[in-house]
Amino acid sequence: MPRPQRKRRICREPEYAVFRPEGIGPGEPVQLTCDEFEAIRLVDQLGLTHEQCASRMDISRTTVTEVYESARKKIAHALVSGRSLVIGGGSYRLCPGDGPCGDCAGREHPQPISDKPKGEPIMRIAVTYEDGAIFQHFGHTSQFKVYDVANGKVISAQIVDTNGQGHGALANFLFSGGVDVLICGGIGGGAINALANAGIDLYPGIDGSADMAVMQLLAGVLPKRTDVRCSHHDHEHGEGHDCGSHHDHDCGSHCGGGCH
Repeated sequence: MPRPQRKRRICREPEYAVFRPEGIGPGEPVQLTCDEFEAIRLVDQLGLTHEQCASRMDISRTTVTEVYESARKKIAHALVSGRSLVIGGGSYRLCPGDGPCGDCAGREHPQPISDKPKGEPIMRIAVTYEDGAIFQHFGHTSQFKVYDVANGKVISAQIVDTNGQGHGALANFLFSGGVDVLICGGIGGGAINALANAGIDLYPGIDGSADMAVMQLLAGVLPKRTDVRCSHHDHEHGEGHDCGSHHDHDCGSHCGGGCH
């Protein structure tokens, strides 16, 4: 039986989860894992040796070389082939601030979502959240409201902070918290891919009350949209642009509410 892979320690998750060429070529996006991203950050940006990188990531120097070379090949493939580069996932753990680097000491980390109650099967639903409503930009949400459901009824709910993490990092945050379903407003293609890779069922393009959306989901009447990729979500939104809302400038009217 093969030995389980040791999780790589990283100091931070990427702030930006997707990079796209101006002219997108054919083919699927290239997936760069968070531990590969960390190896590139440490070696190419900070100029560390592979041995120093191994100490930071709590793995062997040989493993660092494998991770680093894999990352370089993926980045080269994306650049040469004109593919989108999506960052997320991988076998890693976030440094709690006591690692050898010292530059993440005291950094806030999201409070973990509490464990699911034991006993009967539980479905866990997360909703991007602000003041009782569904927050309309998944990648910028500062809170989720998380509902535990058993036998078709909500048995508990909690509000958790993301502490500034965004975009693809949020998919791992939800996956680590045992979330099965996400309800949100606007969301970009990279985050959609990251959630799909994490096995989280997605209901995007929803607005209004968070509690009401969960009730509609349990009643089987919450719409599940598939046309949520937004062609303009990488651009700056002008003043008054409200993704997922039903006003004059409405993402949902021309791009499926798929803003980030």
